Amino acid sequence: MEFKNYEEFWPFYLSQHSKASTRKWHFVGTTFVFVFVLAALFTRNLWLILLAPVTAYAFAWFSHFFIEGNKPATFGHPVWSLRADFRMYRLTLFGKLAEELVKHKKAG
Repeated sequence: MEFKNYEEFWPFYLSQHSKASTRKWHFVGTTFVFVFVLAALFTRNLWLILLAPVTAYAFAWFSHFFIEGNKPATFGHPVWSLRADFRMYRLTLFGKLAEELVKHKKAG
């Protein structure tokens, strides 16, 4: 699929995360990004930063292949997908994702 801009991509991204368990796996994976970055800063072991994307993508891709049953949006739109993942994380963290899903009719 081709999109003109990120805002056009966003509803597609939500549709690719239609199952609550997929979104939960993403949330856990993205949380590990922050854990590894903070651990790297506190321990001054910058190698830990390499674990951030590996762990995050492992959780996310597991959810796509075994729960959602689709191909990760990262494969076709890596930058917008990363941006959307952090947006979904923020909305989940602040209890606003359900509202966004309804707005884009992607509740699941």
